[in-house]
Amino acid sequence: MESVWDYPRPPRVEPTPRRIVVRHGGRTVADSQRAVRVLETSHPPVYYIPRDDVAAHLEPSRTSTLCEFKGVAGYWDLHVGDAVIQDAAWEYAAPSAGYEVLRGRLAFYPGKVDECTVDGERVVPQSGDFYGGWVTAEIAGPIKGAPGTQGW
Repeated sequence: MESVWDYPRPPRVEPTPRRIVVRHGGRTVADSQRAVRVLETSHPPVYYIPRDDVAAHLEPSRTSTLCEFKGVAGYWDLHVGDAVIQDAAWEYAAPSAGYEVLRGRLAFYPGKVDECTVDGERVVPQSGDFYGGWVTAEIAGPIKGAPGTQGW
């Protein structure tokens, strides 16, 4: 078990050999064994997948956010068939110092697509609509994101 309370702040980025898969509308959107994961206190891991391992049509969104550690995130709309999933993924095109490994990688919100898996285990999306953590059976909380946890 990994407790989200043992993860550091500022966040740590580490490579993972696990197979990370994102599916939507009956299609594989991304499939990678070259992802990195970001670990931050009170949050489940977020997996960043190399663009070369993303097999979906994405268009830039107008949305952007600022992470005090990683920098400015730009968002992407996912197109699968006739469906458009707004802000389904994000990236740090010019990440802050210490997070350069995130350049050229996309993270997907597991709650906006049909299915995300880590080594075949279906992920439960982190609660709330801001954070994009991937909860698996090995992750222990309590986890930030649900109503009433914003001030943690």
